Amino acid sequence: MIAMLVGLCNLDLHATVAGTWLLPLAMALAVLAAAEMLYLLAGRDIRPNAFLLGGGSLLIVASNAPLQFWPAQFAHCPLGVWGWPGLTFTLLSLGAFLDELRVYRAPGQSVIRLAATILSLFYVGILLSFVVQLRLRGTAPGAGGGVSATGIVALASLVAAVKLCDTGAYTFGRLFGRHKMAPILSPGKTLEGAVGGILLAVLGTWALFAYFEPWLSGGSEHTPWWGAMLYGLIVGLAGMFGDLAESLLKRDTGRKDSSTWLPGFGGVLDLLDSIIFAAPVAYLCWIAGLVH
Repeated sequence: MIAMLVGLCNLDLHATVAGTWLLPLAMALAVLAAAEMLYLLAGRDIRPNAFLLGGGSLLIVASNAPLQFWPAQFAHCPLGVWGWPGLTFTLLSLGAFLDELRVYRAPGQSVIRLAATILSLFYVGILLSFVVQLRLRGTAPGAGGGVSATGIVALASLVAAVKLCDTGAYTFGRLFGRHKMAPILSPGKTLEGAVGGILLAVLGTWALFAYFEPWLSGGSEHTPWWGAMLYGLIVGLAGMFGDLAESLLKRDTGRKDSSTWLPGFGGVLDLLDSIIFAAPVAYLCWIAGLVH
């Protein structure tokens, strides 16, 4: 999986338009993640409209594309970068209401299905859109992914901070873990593991901005060492809470994993939970200038 992602990032970096290779991957992940949300919700006999949830998540992620792929047609649209996914999410939420009007027979389920549908569209579609927008940073609409490496660095920094934190937390937790961090939600997580995970995330993001970014962009280092390390701390913590957030969903719906198609890992949501939760935090750090 790591090799495939690195290969796609390399292809996307040299593509004519940023997102040519990675946006279809994000769209496919949105559909798979939406299917896993349906599986989780079925554990409590909550059954939203599968077509609306799966197709809607796909549409929200795909709605990040107009300005990038068709700049001439959408350059003067007042919606801007975030208007498209925001409007798509809003219209789909209204569609969920219309669907409940269509199927309503007796009280007791409509509000629950509506809440589950809107939560799922946000959790999958909107949060995954932040990952897409990180890739699109530093590229003018239609200008081409090869013009700037900023988007690839932004995406890599998110994945590195989150996954290094996961790896460090697991390793340090196995070696030194004594004190439970969230015994009800996730009994395997320890405070010692959390400290180790954050430490690895901080060191990893410092190394990424100090060595990988200059190598990729062919220039000098742009982000100060303290900004890179603070970024690793913030994004690593957000990813840790993202892992716990999905644990909350699984515990409350009575599921051990979001699916079983990937032995040893679970499902797509089990791989993406920390990344999509941390993506808005990473995006805020980039637009605020903490890293650049």
